[in-house]
Amino acid sequence: MKIGKKILKWTLFFLLIPIIYVVISLVLSLITVDRIVTDERSEKLIYLNTNGIHLDIVMPIENVDVLVLSGIKYLRNEKYLSFGWGDENFYINTPTWGDLTFSNAFRAMFLKSSTLIHVTRYRQKQSGWIEIKVSESELQKLNSYLLNTFEMKEDGMKIILENKGYTSIDDFYKSKGSYSCFNTCNSWVNTGFKESGLKSSLWTPFDFGLMMKYE
Repeated sequence: MKIGKKILKWTLFFLLIPIIYVVISLVLSLITVDRIVTDERSEKLIYLNTNGIHLDIVMPIENVDVLVLSGIKYLRNEKYLSFGWGDENFYINTPTWGDLTFSNAFRAMFLKSSTLIHVTRYRQKQSGWIEIKVSESELQKLNSYLLNTFEMKEDGMKIILENKGYTSIDDFYKSKGSYSCFNTCNSWVNTGFKESGLKSSLWTPFDFGLMMKYE
């Protein structure tokens, strides 16, 4: 009888963990870290984009720092770059949500693993992007955040995974950091905004945590 009670107790405990995680995540997502007020004019443009789950930072190429651009593949007629971050195994082995498996999701959320930056190139602005006006200093901080996320070779060049992109307009690059349920693709974008002095969530693993602050 005692064994049965212990099993029930531990079962309830493990069932409560994801519920507590979701509740805390929702609360922290709703708490806004306000934009740092400065006298600078906000004349530069960046964008937020989501596929419904995963956030990306989108920037016109002319607003991307030369050090961030260095080593990134793009063509002259491509005008925008989208930056996303995530677990390497999940990115490579889950090109569509139909390819999602429990093992890939579990590894990404709970096991230490390598990560990638996903860079997608666009010829024109997409209708679903949310436009955000930023100052020159905010843009510089965001560029520094992006640059510091890339893993570099000894010669300072970015490490591209050749022929691993989903289409002809995207590529993957090695990045720093490890993905987890506390450090997700969306919290990476949120942290970038926060470190740049832009309005953000206190913390969020969800795309809507940041999107709803700009919609």
